[in-house]
Amino acid sequence: ALRGIGKSFDGIPILRDVSLDIMPGSVHGLVGENGAGKSSLTKIIAGIYDADTGRMLIQDEPVTLHSPREARTHGIATIAQELTIVPTLSVAENVFLGTEPRRTGFVARRDLRARYEALAAESGFRLPADVPAGSLRTADQQKIEILRALAAGASFIIMDEPTAALSGPDVARLHQIVRTLAARGRTVVLVSHFLKEVLDLCDTVTILRDGILVRTSPTAAETEDSLIGGMLGRTLDSVYPPRQPAAVEARTVLEVKDLTAPGVNGVSFALRQGEILALAGLVGAGRSEIAHAVYGANPLHEGTVTIDGRPTRHPTVRHSLRSGIFLIPESRKDQGLILNRPIRENVTLSNLAGLSAAGWVSRGRERSEVATMLRRVTVAGDDRRHATALSGGNQQKVLFGRALQRERRILIADEPTRGVDVGSRRGIYDLIVDQAADGIGVLLISSDVEEVLGLAHRVLVIRAGRVVAEFSGREMTEQNILSAAFGQEVPGLSPSPASTEVPR
Repeated sequence: ALRGIGKSFDGIPILRDVSLDIMPGSVHGLVGENGAGKSSLTKIIAGIYDADTGRMLIQDEPVTLHSPREARTHGIATIAQELTIVPTLSVAENVFLGTEPRRTGFVARRDLRARYEALAAESGFRLPADVPAGSLRTADQQKIEILRALAAGASFIIMDEPTAALSGPDVARLHQIVRTLAARGRTVVLVSHFLKEVLDLCDTVTILRDGILVRTSPTAAETEDSLIGGMLGRTLDSVYPPRQPAAVEARTVLEVKDLTAPGVNGVSFALRQGEILALAGLVGAGRSEIAHAVYGANPLHEGTVTIDGRPTRHPTVRHSLRSGIFLIPESRKDQGLILNRPIRENVTLSNLAGLSAAGWVSRGRERSEVATMLRRVTVAGDDRRHATALSGGNQQKVLFGRALQRERRILIADEPTRGVDVGSRRGIYDLIVDQAADGIGVLLISSDVEEVLGLAHRVLVIRAGRVVAEFSGREMTEQNILSAAFGQEVPGLSPSPASTEVPR
C-alpha cells in the first residue's frame, strides 16, 4: 500500500500525493505516458528512490526501503526492461548470482546445479543449466531474470516493459508465466505501453498522468480508448495520421538486388520516392540485418545496393550518409544516442561539418539549429540537459531531429516506437508520414503489425533472412502478415515477386 507518495527532482514534482493498494496474488497494471511517473513510483517500491513525502506499507506494516537489497528482504524484486544478465556466466550462475552455494570459498557446483534444477522444476522453466546466458534468446534471458527473483524468495515482482523486445510466440509464453506466478500467490506489477496486453493480462490497472494518479480500476471496466483518455487527458482521435498514397509513377530511390550479408539471404526489393515500405516479421527474422547491410554498417557478401540509380557493391556508412540515407537504429541507447552528452550535441552529431568553420563548431549556429529541430520534433526543455534525462519517447524524437539535420533521400526507421508511450507515438508517426509526404522513401521496420498496417503503403514479410511475401492494398492484413511470418500458407498467395525480382 502506498499513501500520499510524493517525489521531486531539482524542485520539479514527479509524483504528487499518490495513494494505491496492490492486492496479493494479482497482476496490477501501471500505465501512463513517458514522464507520467511510472518508473519513479516503481523505483520507490523497489528501494531505489526514497519518497519525499508519504509512506509505504507491506502487509499493513509501515516500511522504509533505502536500497534494492532491503527491498529483497521484503520479497520485492524488479525485472527491468534492460536485462541484467552476465552473458558469459551460465544460466544457473546467473540465477543464483550473489547467493551461490559455497564451500571453503569456492562455488559448490553440484549444489548449485541441484538448487537450480529444483527451482526450474517448481517454476516450469526448462532452461539448460550450463549454457552461457548470453547465447539465449531475449525471451529465455527474461526467464533467467524471473528465476533469479524466485530464487531470492520474491513474492512481489515488478516487470518493466517485459514484452517490448519479444515476438508474438514469446509474448504468449511470458503471459502464461505471469498468470502462473499470480496463480501461485505472487504479485506482479506490470508496466507496459501495450494497452491490449494490460487489458488481457492484468486484474487491475492504475493510470498516472503528470505524476498524479488518475484512477485505479478493474481492467474489466476499461477499454483501450478509456485508458488512452485517462493517460492523455483527452481522446486520441486517430492513432495513425492520414497518409498520401505513393505515386505509381514515382521514381525508385533505393534498389536492392540479390543482397547477401550476415543474417541476409538473397534479398531483393525496391523503394519508391514518397513510399513507406515496411519490413515485417518475427524478432530474429533478419529485418535489422537487412537495414544494416543496406546502410553499410554490416558488410555485403554479394549483391548490389543502388541509390538514385548509382549502384555500389560495398556500401559504407560514410557513403550512405553522403548518398542521402539515414538510419534510426533499433536500440537508441546502444546504437543511437550518447546518453552522457547534452541533447544539443546528440542532435547536431550528424551535421558538425555544416556548423563548423576551420574545425571549430559555431555555438551560435548550433544553438539556433538545435532550437529549430527540437521545435520540429516537439521536444521541449533545456538542450543542455543530458540525453539520459529524457523519456524514451523524447530520446527517440532526438534521433529524428538528428536525421532531419541532413539532406535525405531515404530514411530507415528500425523499431521507431519501441518503449514509447501512445502520446509520443503519434508524434513519431506524424514525423514518418511527413517524411514520405516530402518525397523521401521510408524503410520501416516494426514488430507491431498494427503499426505496420497503420503506416505502410506496402509490406515485405521477412523470414530466415529472406523475403517470403509481399502485400499491398486489400491483401495487407494482420492475418496474412502473421501467417507468412510463421511460415504458414497464405490463401491465394503466390511466391513473392520481391523474392525473385525487383519491382519496377
